[in-house]
Amino acid sequence: MANIPELTPTEFCERWPESRRDDVTLLDVREPAEWQAAHVADALHIPMRTVPGRLDELDPAHTWVVMCHGGVRSLRVAEFLAASGYARVFNLTGGIDAWSLEIDSSVPRY
Repeated sequence: MANIPELTPTEFCERWPESRRDDVTLLDVREPAEWQAAHVADALHIPMRTVPGRLDELDPAHTWVVMCHGGVRSLRVAEFLAASGYARVFNLTGGIDAWSLEIDSSVPRY
């Protein structure tokens, strides 16, 4: 199993301020109902169960920061991506819940 680097939402925003977000994509792997309840505006939504069938949509040379509600599902997807040859993959610790607490309180908590 790959050793996936982790970032808090604050670390993500420090490393990639909004002006540099072309270099990275937040990949939200939560279920559609969770996405509808709350999401980060510029994140790409691909539910966890559909990621294997949609790898052709994800550039392996790009930087991906995977997120979910709390960081567990996203870690699994990040490990899968790394095992599939994606070299620049991070897990967002605390997920959307931590994003709401640390970055944007307008993102609803659930």
